[in-house]
Amino acid sequence: MATATPTPTKTPVDKSRGSHSHHQEDDSSSSRSRFEAYNRLQAMAVAFGEKLPIPEIVALGGQSDGKSSLLEALLGFRFNVREVEMGTRRPLILQMVHDPSALEPRCHFQEEDSEEYGSPVVSASTIADVIKSRTEALLKKTKTSVSPKPIVMRAEFAHCPNLTIIDTPGFVLKAKKGEPENTPQEILSMVKSLASPPHRILLFLQQSSVEWCSSLWLDSIREIDPTFRRTVIVVSKFDNRLKEFSDRWEVDRYLSASGYLGETTRPFFVALPKDRSTVSNDEFRRQISQVDSEVLGYLHDGIKGGYDEEKFKPHIGFCSLREYLESELQKRYKEAAPATLALLEQRCSEVNIELERLDSKIQATSDVSHLRKSAMMHAASISNHVGVLIDGAADPAPEQWGKTTEEERSESGIGSWPGVTVDIKPANAILRLYGGAAFERVMHEFRCAAYSIECPPVSREKEANILLAHAGRGGGRGVAEAAAEIARTAARSWLAPLLDTACDRLAFVLGNLFDIAIERNRSRESEYGRKTGDMEGYVGFHAALRHAYNSIIKDLAKQCKQLVRHHLDSVTSPYSQVFYENDFHGSFGSSANSYFRHNQASAGSIWFELSDCGQVSHDERMRDQENIPPENNARQKTPGKGMEARDVHRESQMTVPETPSPDQPCDGVKVDVGPRKRIARIGNRNPEQLMKVHNGGSLLFGNGDCGSRSAYTEICSLAAQHFARIREVLVERSVTSTLNSGFLTPCRDRLVVELGLDLFAVNDEKFMDMFVSPAAIEVLQHKRQSLQNRQKVLQSCLTEFKNIARSL
Repeated sequence: MATATPTPTKTPVDKSRGSHSHHQEDDSSSSRSRFEAYNRLQAMAVAFGEKLPIPEIVALGGQSDGKSSLLEALLGFRFNVREVEMGTRRPLILQMVHDPSALEPRCHFQEEDSEEYGSPVVSASTIADVIKSRTEALLKKTKTSVSPKPIVMRAEFAHCPNLTIIDTPGFVLKAKKGEPENTPQEILSMVKSLASPPHRILLFLQQSSVEWCSSLWLDSIREIDPTFRRTVIVVSKFDNRLKEFSDRWEVDRYLSASGYLGETTRPFFVALPKDRSTVSNDEFRRQISQVDSEVLGYLHDGIKGGYDEEKFKPHIGFCSLREYLESELQKRYKEAAPATLALLEQRCSEVNIELERLDSKIQATSDVSHLRKSAMMHAASISNHVGVLIDGAADPAPEQWGKTTEEERSESGIGSWPGVTVDIKPANAILRLYGGAAFERVMHEFRCAAYSIECPPVSREKEANILLAHAGRGGGRGVAEAAAEIARTAARSWLAPLLDTACDRLAFVLGNLFDIAIERNRSRESEYGRKTGDMEGYVGFHAALRHAYNSIIKDLAKQCKQLVRHHLDSVTSPYSQVFYENDFHGSFGSSANSYFRHNQASAGSIWFELSDCGQVSHDERMRDQENIPPENNARQKTPGKGMEARDVHRESQMTVPETPSPDQPCDGVKVDVGPRKRIARIGNRNPEQLMKVHNGGSLLFGNGDCGSRSAYTEICSLAAQHFARIREVLVERSVTSTLNSGFLTPCRDRLVVELGLDLFAVNDEKFMDMFVSPAAIEVLQHKRQSLQNRQKVLQSCLTEFKNIARSL
């Protein structure tokens, strides 16, 4: 910190006071008034947690760099702070008050969480014990190794200056035995926090034995105050370094610290008594003065050529440092007085408004209509914010309030999608989203999960049971119906759990919006300075509102599950036209009708080979189908030839299996069925293997060894096609619109009505149960008492600063 030789009035070091002019006495009186006013303001700020830009001095440095010794020297008496082994783990605010009538030090500790001070403490050992016990008690309560909550001690003494210093824990490289390993980092972080406010003067101590280029903590101070504009650098234990200097150029170069601190920064060089034996306070102060004289004498007489006294003498010795600190703080007090007065007026006005609001709230505990109105306004505001978040909003910060896909899965307790073995990673999975964006991401994730599931394989036994049951009922679509039934069963088994999971995940996303809406409402009220129904402190109402919201979301999830299950039942119904849409919309020659051609070939057969006998050759398949008319012949070419003629033609061309022979396995026996029936020639074939042909040609049985084609493969292929069609129709046509309308529309359009019915459609007695409780009223009254105390102290400080402002 750039410093110059101070000229303002200082507090004298000893009891004797020289004669002062009338102007000097007035100036000293004004300084004393300002100091007392700031002390009271500081005590109030500590007690009530007020953030006021009060000019303060913060002492920083490494442990054992002499901070505690310097504090004792400033106080004018020893109280063994250095031996308390606080090391210090809590900040210590020392309010030194120069009181000529206090021939012995009078120390008062401010009570914890109060602006009041306790009884005077005279014994030095008692002072040390209070500091130690308070530190240990708080650290035990908070279960921490350090705490930023300060201890405030007011010391009134005839030999101390009007000065306030915040002593901070000393920087350490390693934690003490029994302390957490991160204690050094905790101390550094806390000290930086205390030193960061720009209204604070930094008093940085470093031993003279440490070279500037190897200073461990100078870089930390530079991070807080890069130019040392508000930093006072003190080189402690200066007498240990003196013997190294013999020539003037050596000592001048060291005192200038050029190249390390900048040309405008002048450090102070201080030495204090090393004798720690018990001495009287008068002797302690005499030793301080003696050490100052010895240091200056050695620089003047012990160094060849002396030193640059004009440049460096104002910065050498404890007395010079004390005078500078006192004058600098008084100067800062005087400069800050107008701004402090304006801030006090603002805080008094704010506290008065807050007190009036609290009085109204206490009175409103018996006003049902007022509470109903305020509660309705608050519920409507929350509902509105939920709607905004669903439509798309980026405040509050998504980085803080949003969740990634993995966090949603973990916190919802749902985990992975049932039946899905692959890792589903939807787009934007690593982004923190909420509201409508998170809703759409879950919908996309559901689609990915649904399309990752294929129709599962079915055993031959299951397939045979389904196929033969359908074939036994007659008709010409046995294979297709069996495949469709397999697909329907698979869809109900595998897609239903996905639908339930999708509803649960979407409900979780919407459930999270309540806290985000509360935060958004709070920030809006703070930003615009207005409150839409002041419900602060009504714990019962907030709990009921949260419960009502969660219940609504839970009911919506239940309803949506029922709706999507209904769509699943509809699309998997035997009467659904999903499987036949391609028949109606495509031509008979399209590849989408492959199963239709199979039904044409198997219309008269009800026994199929389902065992794993291998695939028949392409030529055999073509021979089996040689009597099937080409599909393009199905068109009506001449008038008068309708469906009846085409059906008769197909019936006369039916193909049934032949009894296999060693020469020709699995070949078919052609049988004309219809008006002209004949039995195929048997030749040398085994009569027991002959197919039984009924008169109508509708019931044929095979031996089960092999068939004209693997029906198992055909059915599995058709089932997979049917399953894919069910999945597509369900996901793209039904579920997406159902979930959007089932979840989002009620939350956007009907949430406030649903909340109103749940919370307000009750009689007054039940409604007041959310507000009138002895505990809630007691909390409000306690808060009112605390505000009244704060108002009283702030008003007193405001009056003092008004008087100070008039004297400036």
